[in-house]
Order: sequence, then structure tokens, then C-alpha cells
Amino acid sequence: MTETVHVTEPTERYRRLAQRAQADGRIPALSVALHRRDRPLWTFQLGVEPDTQFRIGSVTKTFTAVLVLRCRDDGLLDLDDPIGRHLDLPEHWDLPVRRLLSHTSGLQREPYGDVWDTLDAPGLDRLLAELTRAERVLPPARRYHYSNLGYALLGQLVAKLRGATWAEVLRDRILRPLGLDSVAETPAHGTTGYLVDAYTDHARPEPVFELGALGPAAQLWGTAADLAKWAAFLADPAAVDPDGAVLAPATLDEMRWPLTMSDETLWLSGFGLGLILVNRGERAIHVGHDGAMPGFRAGVYGRRGQDSPPAFGVAVLGSSGTAAEIIELPHQLLDAAAEHDPPEIEPWTPGEPAPEHLRSVLGRWWSEGFEHVFCWRDGALRARAADAPAGRPPSVFEEVGTDVLRTVSGTEVGELLRLTRDPATGEVVRMHWATYRVTREQETFEGK
Repeated sequence: MTETVHVTEPTERYRRLAQRAQADGRIPALSVALHRRDRPLWTFQLGVEPDTQFRIGSVTKTFTAVLVLRCRDDGLLDLDDPIGRHLDLPEHWDLPVRRLLSHTSGLQREPYGDVWDTLDAPGLDRLLAELTRAERVLPPARRYHYSNLGYALLGQLVAKLRGATWAEVLRDRILRPLGLDSVAETPAHGTTGYLVDAYTDHARPEPVFELGALGPAAQLWGTAADLAKWAAFLADPAAVDPDGAVLAPATLDEMRWPLTMSDETLWLSGFGLGLILVNRGERAIHVGHDGAMPGFRAGVYGRRGQDSPPAFGVAVLGSSGTAAEIIELPHQLLDAAAEHDPPEIEPWTPGEPAPEHLRSVLGRWWSEGFEHVFCWRDGALRARAADAPAGRPPSVFEEVGTDVLRTVSGTEVGELLRLTRDPATGEVVRMHWATYRVTREQETFEGK
């Protein structure tokens, strides 16, 4: 008997969350999109049409970071290279690319001068010439310190390595392959950004500020639908870009690994290689970026972790430069969708047995006084601590030689698992995992 499950779409819940954010934040125009592979695209607009483009500010940095990592994957650089190895700079040439990507270079936040006061962004020649007047406000690797100047240099690095402008590389390497037609330096259907007065309901238009050589840090515009797809790519690239045309999924894994915390005491958000990482508890994380430009704010995040739908991303774009609700709403929508419209539960089906030579590995083992369970699932040997929470991913192994396996994910990733067999029976009687002895019975370190 086949059971049909009818899911009530929680779009009313999403709509109310968006309307509450718009009303509480006093946002003149709002555009929202929720992308997931197992549901139709959900969009919501107030004050604009679905094809209206908004400035996305520093969400631009996620595009620049992906371009840098693709250069690395193509063998054009190493992340630990000093940027001056590839780009002729008069100062700060020794800063590692990795540090610039993760905002741990210590470089000052903005280019020399009062750019946000004068609204006079430097061109490339001036940006580079004035590097001699830019400070390192912290020693490299000391802590997180946000730097638009650092990302301007990374954009020029991409352009130099590819022999084209940053915008041309962006279009050819990301926008065309993913079909993000609305994302552009200059909008075809852009809306106006506003400063909403704190003590009245008056909204004053903000100027359109072109960023010049700072473009790779914050210049782009786009629609909510395209930016939600981009968020889904950052969280689940294998589902959005199965051929890896833009970037290999393993490289996105690397980008999502936290390299620094933005607050040393809270540990709620951190930064990887170009991506903000927001801890949502219950083994769930939101990955993406916020953005701000005069008159605009944006929040673009995908969700990863336990019970997350495939290709799951949200974009919230608003025409107010001061509404914190624009930054909070993506996380509210992702949480609401995960809780109230989870992905379907895939039915279990029988699989193939473990290979004969690994069957004696299956079952319970002990190491360092703790019990572990080894099993064969989805065509791979796996291991979990016997008392591990249900949601904790297992360690997964792949064979790399006779009786030698490597841990490819989970606890002790990268380490070897070596098997020792009984010469008479051929059964595995002892193992060494990351050099620690693994035995069938609980033993001391002396083997007693």
C-alpha cells in the first residue's frame, strides 16, 4: 500500500514574516525569494516588481571570493601566497591571499581618505598609489577585522590572473553558467534606495554611489530570485551546479569552514573564505553574507545541516539603509521553512552487503576507553561513537591500499585506519585509527 503525504505549503507564514519585517522596519520596497530544489520558487514583493534589481553591497564579496578560489583550483595561485607574488603593489604586498579572504589580514577597513564622506571612490591607479598611506591596524592573523580594501585588491588579483576585468571574469565564470542574468554592476531595472527618517515617516532618496576600484567589494545589483539561487549554490553547490562548472563542491566546503569568529565571547557567527557563517543550533548553519549601500540592505544566506532541504537559500533585498529587519529576515525564513516545511523523508531500501574482506570490521570496537560502532552504509565503511548524538555525522572511510583506509569525512578526517588480521583466520582482530589502538574489548593503553 502506498501512502500519499499531502504537504500544506507554509507560504502564508513566509508572507506574514516578510510583511512584519517591512512594517516594523519601515522599508519602502522589499523583495524576498526562497529557493529550494524540492519546492517551487517562492517570492514576495512590496513596492516593486519581481524583476526589480536592488543593490546588494557586500554580498558582492561572495562572488569575488568564489572567483579567487577558482583561480586557486586552476593552479594560478596558492591561498598562502603573498598577494604581491601576483599583483604589483607598492605596499602590503606580503599579505597572504587567505588572510585577505577571511578578513584576518589586519588591513584597514577602507581605502585611504574619507570615501564614504566624499562619495569619491578611487580608480585603480589611485587605489594602488594610496596603498602606501593605508594602515595595518592589526597584525596579520590576530583577529577578524573587516576590510573592503582587502576585497578590492582580491578583485584586481582575479583580473590580473585571468587577463580581463573583474566584471568580465564574473560574467564568464559565474553569472552565465548559473543563469544569474539580473546580477550586474549597473542595473537595467534598479529601484531607488532611501534613508527613512528616524522621527517621521519621511523617506529621502540616497545617491547612487559608483565604487570604482572598490567594485569587487560591494558594487553589484540583482533580483531576489537570482540571489536566492546564489545562496542555494553557496550552501549546496552539488544540487545547483552538479557539473561543477563554477566551483567544485569540495572547494565550497573549504570556503565554509570557519577561520575566525566575529565575536570572541558569543561564538554565534564567524567567517570562512569570503562567507559569513551563522550558527543556528541543532547542527544547522546559515552561510552567505549581508550587504549595505546608501539606501539599501541585503541578506543572502543558504542553510546547511540536519534536515535542510536541498539547494536551500533565501535572499531579502530592501530599499532602506537602516532597517535591521532586512538582515534578520533571511534567518527567520530559513528557520521557518526548515521547521514547518521540512524535506520529505526518503524511504529506506535494502542495499548491498559489505565486501567480504571488510565484514569482520563491522560491529563494536573500543579505543581510548570509548566504544565505537563500525557499519557499512551507502557503499562505504562508517564509524560513530556509540554514545554520539543522532544528528552527528559519522566518520566515512575509503580504501587506499591493502588493509589501509583513509577517513574522508567526520571525526579524524584525513587520518588512516589500518587493519591487522589474524594470520590463521584472516579476520580483522585489531585496528589503528590515527595511530590509536582499536580493539574488540575495552583495554588500557598497556593492552590490559
